[in-house]
Amino acid sequence: MHGQLTLDNARTVRFLNGGVRFFLSAALTAATISGGGAPFALGLTAACGAGIDGMCALAGAALGALVFLEFSTGLAHVAVAILVYTAAVAFRGLKIAEKPLFTPMLAAGMTLAVEGIYVAQSFSPLEHLTPCLLSTVLVGASARCYAPLTRGGEEEKKPDALVFLAVTLLLAFSDVAPAGISLGRTVIACLVLFTAWQKGAASGAVTGVWAGLLADLCAGGGVLVFTAEYGFAGLAAGLRTRQSRLFSAILWLLAALTALAPVTQAQGLSAMKEAALAAPLFLLIPRKLLGGKRVKQDTPPQSKALPTLRERLDRAATAFRDLYDSLGRGPVQSTEENPAIVFDRAAERVCRGCALCDLCWKKEYGATYNALNDATPYLLERGRALAKDFPNHFSSRCIHLPDFLAAINGELSAYLLRKQYRHRMDETRQDAKGQYARLSDLLTATAANLEAVPTAGARRSYRIGAAIKPKQGETACGDTLASFETDGGLLCLLLSDGMGSGEAARRESALTCRLLRQFLEAGVEAEAALNTMNAAMALRGQETGSFSTIDLLTLRLESGEAALYKYGAAPTYIKRFGRVRRITGAALPAGLKPAPAGPDVTHVTLEPDTFAVLISDGAADSGHDEWLQNLLAGWNGTDPQQLANLILKEAEKQNGLSDDCGVQVLYLPPEEVKKV
Repeated sequence: MHGQLTLDNARTVRFLNGGVRFFLSAALTAATISGGGAPFALGLTAACGAGIDGMCALAGAALGALVFLEFSTGLAHVAVAILVYTAAVAFRGLKIAEKPLFTPMLAAGMTLAVEGIYVAQSFSPLEHLTPCLLSTVLVGASARCYAPLTRGGEEEKKPDALVFLAVTLLLAFSDVAPAGISLGRTVIACLVLFTAWQKGAASGAVTGVWAGLLADLCAGGGVLVFTAEYGFAGLAAGLRTRQSRLFSAILWLLAALTALAPVTQAQGLSAMKEAALAAPLFLLIPRKLLGGKRVKQDTPPQSKALPTLRERLDRAATAFRDLYDSLGRGPVQSTEENPAIVFDRAAERVCRGCALCDLCWKKEYGATYNALNDATPYLLERGRALAKDFPNHFSSRCIHLPDFLAAINGELSAYLLRKQYRHRMDETRQDAKGQYARLSDLLTATAANLEAVPTAGARRSYRIGAAIKPKQGETACGDTLASFETDGGLLCLLLSDGMGSGEAARRESALTCRLLRQFLEAGVEAEAALNTMNAAMALRGQETGSFSTIDLLTLRLESGEAALYKYGAAPTYIKRFGRVRRITGAALPAGLKPAPAGPDVTHVTLEPDTFAVLISDGAADSGHDEWLQNLLAGWNGTDPQQLANLILKEAEKQNGLSDDCGVQVLYLPPEEVKKV
């Protein structure tokens, strides 16, 4: 009785194992990449090997192909699965089959052999070659990753294999997207966040990159949106390993939003929603699943923590810079289609069943080719084909000319749409590529700022005056002024002039000042922050068509060292005693020219008893500012607010409020002489 019970239990376990493999293989078939292939199900079939487990996986792959794939793609899928299982049976028991890479290489080879036949027989082999090679690589890689779960040994790799299995299974549910939020990708983002929190920044970044890459391949958008998002957010969330979950979730969300800021497609908005939803899901995970209650660890001294954080930021910056460099290292491959494909596809639809097919396309092939080639420029210029575009000997001989013209026009419209799509995708790729450089600059600047310790010494006192007035007839001023101190002892004066005037310009300039202030108060170096702002505003300007000038003055209160940064801003005036210095710039406003266009930078030293005056071009510009220089040279007062009001009043007389006017004045009083 005991022996019978043991036998029944063994059969039950085997039955359950086979059932699990069957349903996993069927579910993985729903995770398709661009081109329609389902490589993960084939990888699982290969990993299961011969025997009942492999047979169950094969059956699941066949069922999944029937349910989720198109007929031709499903036929190739089943063919590869059968060949993989047959090869596993044939090599079963041989020593070579025990090599870790044998099964993945075998599965990849079978995939390439079968799908290569379909590629060779297609009308456009080059278009189908990339999806074929991609599917081949993914079949081999997934077979290797699933192996620790389906075979004995490799216990240390099973946790990573489980994560890979979970991600690929969740990709099968990526198309389930209520309210535009993919449930599968949301859980994947939560899984990457959990991995980063549990294992640290390196594991979080690596897991985020490969999980995001798989998500991008399944989404088919052509841009590595999720790769950048998961990789950067996983890196940030892992900076506080196994510490506060809330802090890791906040870092995750901020990093994800930063990585997705330049993305203009609808896919970027969905990714933002999914990243935002993943953070509360992570926080709702019960503590028992995270390993129970944790003992609070002692925080290391700041002197030791800062170098560690600085090294991590430096390594992350180097990684993003190397990634940026690698994107432009290889030869540029042309993605342009030959216009002849329009005629090839039209002829396939109309001429194949024509009685004169052999005459036109065999005996008179040269004349037919020349006739179509001569008509090509007219088609591309006009956007549609007419009978007069073709020579008389061709149009008079063609017995299906109206149908042929209709087919050409249909294919031509598709060709022009594909050309426009590729052009836009190339522009988007270049913008996304530039963001890797911007992220590297930000991380490098932040790491360098950790080393900067404010020097001890007397801080110079200062007073600030400001005045603005809207354009005549408007109720809102398009200029925005701001002044603040950072924790590092840096005084910042900001003036931004939005495009146009009125409420729309005010919103644009206010947004520019608010975002730039956040960067500076976070400790990011001014030039790196401005470069990032310019790149982001260039992408934003593609949608809104707007831009803003930026005039920034930074001052070290301990030393008097100042820097002026200008993006399309009006001149700045430095007055000390009776002398006035005018500082100008030639850079375009932020958002008009994408990265790597940087601001104009001028370094000066502001002595005590000095005025610095920032103005917008509505008050005065470099072509009409003699009155302002004379006013400043003759000014003998010490109240910056009084001077700002005087400049604004005189500007109204000079220009009649033809534009918004903004004035900001910084005054450094003389140092008090201590009595001995």
